[in-house]
Amino acid sequence: MSLAAFIADQRTTYDVPHAVACRALTVSESWFYKWNSRRHQQAPTLAERRRTEVDAAVAEAFEAAHGLHGSPRIHADVRAAGWVVSEKTVASSMARQGLVARTKKRRKNLTRPDKRAVPFPDLVKRDFTAPAPNTKWVGDMTEIPTDEGKLYLSTAIDLFSRRLLGYATSVHPDAELAGETIKMAVAARGGRERVAGVIFHSDRGSTYTAHDFTVLCSKLGIRQSMGRTGSCFDNAAAESFFSTLEHEVLSRHHFTTRKEAQQTIVEWVVEFYNRRRRHSSCDMQSPIDYETTAANRAA
Repeated sequence: MSLAAFIADQRTTYDVPHAVACRALTVSESWFYKWNSRRHQQAPTLAERRRTEVDAAVAEAFEAAHGLHGSPRIHADVRAAGWVVSEKTVASSMARQGLVARTKKRRKNLTRPDKRAVPFPDLVKRDFTAPAPNTKWVGDMTEIPTDEGKLYLSTAIDLFSRRLLGYATSVHPDAELAGETIKMAVAARGGRERVAGVIFHSDRGSTYTAHDFTVLCSKLGIRQSMGRTGSCFDNAAAESFFSTLEHEVLSRHHFTTRKEAQQTIVEWVVEFYNRRRRHSSCDMQSPIDYETTAANRAA
């Protein structure tokens, strides 16, 4: 590398001004700027063309991810598109282009325990892994603000692939909403016979200890499990999903109606979260791709 190229690289890589680098190396600024002017009049080098192409690929992947992914997931996306690059190169490209994913916020806890109800034992004990589908599910509820009032979302997630199997919305965070979620999850897996014995882990909220919900789980062959009151870590996988929802959807939209909120969330779940969003716990694959890969491997 020539001295002038070294000075130019300090600006590109370390954000060191050209004037500072020239003074440090005791060379004339006018000499450097003449060199730099000639360089830009010449055809770009192979390295410069490569950098431009990588920047374009990274920007395209970032836009396709709706500006939600950081460098690890963008790296997986560009690799899947056929590029041979390191995560460090992708991170540098994102920094160079000012592509920054949004930070996550903590959500409010809706848990309201029924002191008269006897909670179920904790069968998960913070082990949020599963050797196969329909071994462990987790679920929770969150509120979504709209101009019409609050809308509540209930979930059921398979810990094997982090796939959202069941999701339902209502104006009331009650046992009926939780029941609709479980019914949808069972239907998504092919019926009661396919899920019999699965653990469903939740908090100790009155929603999940309600008589109607516990009877439904018993009829479907679902074993209920509950973490401790006031400990978000005992249901961290469900909390993580809602953190992702807040980060990728709720923070980017203002909902006028409950129907608008419902449509946006369902579209995100069906088209992006389950099918396209890469999960670190799934070898950077989407939940559906991860399940398909596992099924093909088993076959």
